[in-house]
Amino acid sequence: MQLTDNTIFITGGASGIGRGLAEAFHKLGNTVIIGGRRQALLDEVVAANPGMQAIAFDVADPASIDAAAATLKARYPGLNVLVNNAGIMPFDDASGHIDDEVARRILDTNLLGPIRLTSALIDLLKQQPRATILHNTSVLAYVPLAVTAVYSASKAALHSYAMSQRFMLRETSVRVQEIAPPWVDTDLVKKSGDPRAMPLDAFITETMARLASEDEEIIVDAVKPLRDNPGAKEHALVNGFNAALMAHPIPV
Repeated sequence: MQLTDNTIFITGGASGIGRGLAEAFHKLGNTVIIGGRRQALLDEVVAANPGMQAIAFDVADPASIDAAAATLKARYPGLNVLVNNAGIMPFDDASGHIDDEVARRILDTNLLGPIRLTSALIDLLKQQPRATILHNTSVLAYVPLAVTAVYSASKAALHSYAMSQRFMLRETSVRVQEIAPPWVDTDLVKKSGDPRAMPLDAFITETMARLASEDEEIIVDAVKPLRDNPGAKEHALVNGFNAALMAHPIPV
């Protein structure tokens, strides 16, 4: 994607990867609007980045999405980049009871949220001479983490959706790219300084450099071995991946 002269809406832009991307795009002179549920955090980010703007909304709520989309269309008719970044990652136990309310919230936030928001803005994006939809999935879309089974499944589904969407938009001005982060040291799980997690600043730097390409998937070097999921040997890879993590559990 072109990294300058954009009007960009980033969901989940008040913290973590979303804030990191928002600030990186803002420094390049783009018009950046961040979205999120927590007004106080949105205000904090905007205050730290003069010129950045914010819209409070809940990506898990269809009515809130419709209201945010209407506001974006009215205030920012040149909007040409949508970054579907917002996500939640509760732990679960697929060998036991799964809380239905939590599972629905994960799917509403991580999967249906991006689908609904993109749908609400797609006509505006198509009107632009060039536009980009950027989905933030996860390495867990390719290799699930067993203790976050519903989260991993939501990201695998969004990866699949992005591929279909990319094909369907192939003859328009809208391009679809996907970021698939590794474990990044943010508060999505628990910011802990764990050496297995990629530092946020390093992730943002590498990701921004790769976003300047037309690559469909933006993959940092740390993800590449897991992205190349070895076909029929997938089960051994997934089992080994999870066994290694469970030997030294992720802090929660």
